[in-house]
Amino acid sequence: MKEYSFFDKCFLILRLDKLNKKFLLIFLVVLFSFSIIFFFLKAPNNFPVETTFHIESGSTLRTVSLNLKDAQIIRSRMLFEALVIIFSGDRRIISSDYFFKNKISVIEVARRISKGDHRLNLIKITIPEGFSVNEINTLATSKLPYFNQDKFLVSASELEGYLFPDTYFFYPTATELEVIKTLNNNFKKKIITLEQEINESGKSESDIIKMASVIEKEARGDDDREVISGILWKRLSIKMPLQVDAAPETYKTRGLPEKPITNPGLLAIRAAIHPKASPYLYYLHDKNGDIHYAKSFTEHQRNINKYLK
Repeated sequence: MKEYSFFDKCFLILRLDKLNKKFLLIFLVVLFSFSIIFFFLKAPNNFPVETTFHIESGSTLRTVSLNLKDAQIIRSRMLFEALVIIFSGDRRIISSDYFFKNKISVIEVARRISKGDHRLNLIKITIPEGFSVNEINTLATSKLPYFNQDKFLVSASELEGYLFPDTYFFYPTATELEVIKTLNNNFKKKIITLEQEINESGKSESDIIKMASVIEKEARGDDDREVISGILWKRLSIKMPLQVDAAPETYKTRGLPEKPITNPGLLAIRAAIHPKASPYLYYLHDKNGDIHYAKSFTEHQRNINKYLK
């Protein structure tokens, strides 16, 4: 066995000591690095549980990461942005309302936002043709917890006739302004397809919507709309008061109502654009909802006595 001198032994001890120190240093660096990464992966201590985070359409990844950090949903913007790029393959994010029930890591936040996993159950709201602003207000108030009925009435009062009746799906967090915007945008999409027909009718869009709102209330079935439209336009053309029960003021003044009386659907709008010519000037619905037309007031009076008394 080889004998080591005192100096050799000292050299070996020093060499091993240096290796141990180097290993220890590397270990500490790795441990520290993992601790830092783990720290930023974890949800912040003040993570807002049971909350909804809104991402507007057109938002950039940079803006979203900043807002998430401000909301204390993530710790590191850089890490979040890198994870989104990994999950989506680019910088794509999906605009929506995201519900966070519990604390989650930045990995899960990035995955959900890049995949559109909002965790919110959409609420279905069907608005029938002919619903007024007040009726829409009552319906939406009963369905949407964040819907403010007073603010809705203030904002929507001038849009009677321009909130399209349809079936909609809203997030539970939808506000009154979002409802108004959605319904009005839908109206604009529908009406633009009828733009040429409206122009060819020789009537303004405003008058068409006013008349359609009246037709929606006066007609009881699909077959009635165009005939009633023809009768009402005829009354206006001969300077006769409109005289419809749905708009009591039309018994006192000539012309269309000052503004739409309700929100008409597509069939009523089409009927206002394309009235059906007939020899009639009057009509009524009996107790069963059947319609009876008359050419003269005398004939109309007979129908009243026959079907309504």
